[in-house]
Amino acid sequence: MEKILNFINGELVEPVSGNFLDNVNPSTGEVYSLVSDSDEQDVNKAIEAAKNAFPSWKKTTREERADILRKLSALIKENFDEFVKAESTDNGKPLKVSENVDIPRSSKNLEYYADEILKFEGEKFSDEGMGENYLEYSPIGPVVSISPWNLPLYLFTWKIAPALAAGNTVVAKPSEVTPMTAYMFTKLCNEAGLPKGVLNVIHGLGHKVGDALTTHPDIKAVSFTGSTATGKIIAKNCGAHMKKYSLEMGGKNPNIIFADCDFDEALSVTMRSSFANQGQICLCGSRIFVERSIYQKFKEGMIEKAKKLRQGDPLDPKTHQGAVVSEAHMNKIISFFDIAIEEGGKILIGGKRADLPGFFVEPTIIENLSHDCRTNQEEIFGPVVTITPFDNEEEVTTWANSTEYGLSASIWTKDDAKARRMASAIDSGVVWVNTWLMRDLRTPFGGMKESGRGREGGTYALKFYSDVKNICIKR
Repeated sequence: MEKILNFINGELVEPVSGNFLDNVNPSTGEVYSLVSDSDEQDVNKAIEAAKNAFPSWKKTTREERADILRKLSALIKENFDEFVKAESTDNGKPLKVSENVDIPRSSKNLEYYADEILKFEGEKFSDEGMGENYLEYSPIGPVVSISPWNLPLYLFTWKIAPALAAGNTVVAKPSEVTPMTAYMFTKLCNEAGLPKGVLNVIHGLGHKVGDALTTHPDIKAVSFTGSTATGKIIAKNCGAHMKKYSLEMGGKNPNIIFADCDFDEALSVTMRSSFANQGQICLCGSRIFVERSIYQKFKEGMIEKAKKLRQGDPLDPKTHQGAVVSEAHMNKIISFFDIAIEEGGKILIGGKRADLPGFFVEPTIIENLSHDCRTNQEEIFGPVVTITPFDNEEEVTTWANSTEYGLSASIWTKDDAKARRMASAIDSGVVWVNTWLMRDLRTPFGGMKESGRGREGGTYALKFYSDVKNICIKR
C-alpha cells in the first residue's frame, strides 16, 4: 500500500515516529493508502530546513522565482490526468469537477503569481519641497500554509504560490483527509528546480502538526483555510508570538432571488451553488431566499432538478454528485436532518444517507425554517440547503446578515440599482450579482465577521507575505 511521505529539505521521508494514518477512499469507505502521522519532531526538521534555505532564496531574482513557478505549473499540466484521477479518488468529488476546476486552477495559481510578482512594485509618494517616499517590499522568512480538504491541490497552490513568489520559504500542511495530490506535487519540485528547503510539506493531524507549526518561534506568518473553530485557535497561537496571520474560515452564504431575475439562469446557477462539490465549498449558497411571488415555482424547479442529480462513483464521467469527504463528516451532515425536523423544517427532497457504498448524502432541500434556527445559523458544509420566501428588501437583508458568518452572497435581479443597493447592505467579503463563483484572481478574497481575517488574491497575498519599508529621501 502506498505511503504518503513528508517532503523535507528536498527529500521524501517517513515521519520520525514511523507511524502512519489510514487514508480512506470516500466513495468506497476502504483504506487505499497510508499518510504520515507526523509530530513536533518532523515539524522542527521542516522548519529548520526552511530557515536554512531562506537566506539564499530571498536573494533570488523575481524572474528566477517566476521561472520555477511556471515549471511547476507546466508539470501539473503534463501530469493532468493523474492529478485529476487522484483528486477525485482522494476527495470523493466527480471527475468533471477535478478536471474542470481543481487541477486547472491549481496550475493557474502558479502561473498567475509567476506573472504577478514581476509587476509587484511599491508605491511612491512625492511632495514638492518635502521630498520623496517610496515603499519597499521584502520577504519575511519561513511561513506556514495550512490548506483544507474540500479543494485540496487548488487551495494548496493558492497559498504556496504567492509565498514562494514573494521570496519566502514555506512549510505547508495539507489536510490529512486528502493528502494525495500535495504529495504528488512534492515529487515535481526537484524536477522544476526548486532549491532544497524552500518548500517543505508535513502531513498529519491538526492538533499535533498544526499546533507545532503555528507556535514555532521561527515561523513569521500563517495562512489558514478551514473551520472557524480551528481559525480561532490559530489566531490565539499567532497572537501569542506576534505572527502575521490570514484566516479564511466558515460560511453560511445567502442566495437572494428577486422576482425580476432571469428565472432560468437563477435556477440553474442556484443548483450549482447549492450542490457543487457536494456542497463542500465555503462559497456555496446554503440559505436560499426567494421573493414570495415566485417562491413556489422556484422551489418546484429546484426539486425537479435535484431529482435528476446522479450520485455514484466519482470516476464515472456520468456522475453529478460524488461522496462527501469522510464518514465523520457524513455523520455530521446527517445529524442536521433531525435538528431541522425538530425545528419545524420540512424536507422536500433528500434528507438521508444515499444507499451506496462509501460516504454519500442525498442532495437535500429543506423549507419552513426560521432564519435564526440552528439549521440556518450553523455551517453544515454538505449538499444541504434551506429555502425561504421573503417579502421585501429590508426583511431579506436582516435575514441574510443574521449569522456570525460573512463570506459570500449572491443576488439575482435585473434591476441594477436594487442589485447595488443590496450588495452594499449585505455583510459579506464577496457579493456576486447574477452569477456565482466568478473569480478574478486580482481581486481580494476573504470574509467578514467570523468568516475570516485578512485577504488573499492578487497583490493582497503578496503584501501579506512581505514586510513593507517606507524610505524617505529629502530633495
